[in-house]
Amino acid sequence: MVASAKASHIGGALSMADLLAALYGGILHVKPEDPRWPLRDRFILSKGHCCTALYAALALRGFFSIDELKTYGQEGSRLMAHVSHAVPGVDFSTGSLGHGLPHGCGRALAAKRKAEPWRTFVMISDGELDEGSTWEAILFAPQHGLDNLIVTVDYNKIQSLGNVEDVLELGPLSDKLRAFRWSVREVDGHDHHAIHRALVEVPWERGKPSCLIAHTIKGKGVDFMEDKLLWHYKSPDAGQLEQALNQIGCPG
Repeated sequence: MVASAKASHIGGALSMADLLAALYGGILHVKPEDPRWPLRDRFILSKGHCCTALYAALALRGFFSIDELKTYGQEGSRLMAHVSHAVPGVDFSTGSLGHGLPHGCGRALAAKRKAEPWRTFVMISDGELDEGSTWEAILFAPQHGLDNLIVTVDYNKIQSLGNVEDVLELGPLSDKLRAFRWSVREVDGHDHHAIHRALVEVPWERGKPSCLIAHTIKGKGVDFMEDKLLWHYKSPDAGQLEQALNQIGCPG
């Protein structure tokens, strides 16, 4: 998809692919045949620039045809380069960082006030934790007892302009979130079983929102992309595409 559209953000898409596999493979309560099912869990991909992985997950789950993935980034396609709610299974259009979690808080609060059972899941990037609006939402959620809100942090340690520790150090992230009255766990973000074990138990504490800090690798699965800042924006040429597909067991 990225190579065909000459688009970017493949590194961040690969870092969260395992998280999406676990979510759509057995955690999220959704009905692909009825994308607007009122009791569905809401999922918000706040790091909307990495939407290729989400589009792929939705297609594999049956929300729309896998063939439609070929239209990604093309004129007239609903599969835009930042995630769009025009796509079945997408609840909120994102791309401007720092918007997803505040919106997710609103969704979770609405469910609480209506006494409805559905949950709100939000995936954010580590670079997005530089945004003040994200921290406002982190303050808001426990104040309102939003234990139906579950956040996953794709903590791949690289953001657009450099390593997180060099741009704006976040550590100790888990301690900061606990100080903000969140229930926090950490996990290998590429271990499907560990991710599932953690998320199948939410909420971890009654009255508290849950945050799963997933330690991931930018460009996971492709050796020349892994942990490389260059692949935040870059798209592969034909030779790199063939090499990458072979490495992940999906020859072109």
